[in-house]
Amino acid sequence: MLAAFSVAPSGTGREDGSVHDAVAAAVKVVRDSGLPNRTSSMFTEVEGTWDEVFGVVKRATEAVEPFGSRVSLVIKADIRPGYEGELDAKVERLEQAISESDEQ
Repeated sequence: MLAAFSVAPSGTGREDGSVHDAVAAAVKVVRDSGLPNRTSSMFTEVEGTWDEVFGVVKRATEAVEPFGSRVSLVIKADIRPGYEGELDAKVERLEQAISESDEQ
């Protein structure tokens, strides 16, 4: 399974509204998990079994809790049994399709 998630606190009391320190705590949990992952400006993607991925998401969410009075969590999952390495393979297939369409 692939899951893309975003977790952030609210009610931080920070004047600038930044949540980078809380997000850093969450991303550290993901990276320390050993599961394939990637972080962009809006989401972190992680790949593994259902239990592995949702365990990591839970721990990442818990890592954000001390930074505010509430936590917001958004998750999108692609559950495709029997497939591994899709974190990169999906992007490779997309790039190949774009390349092929440019050649036509």
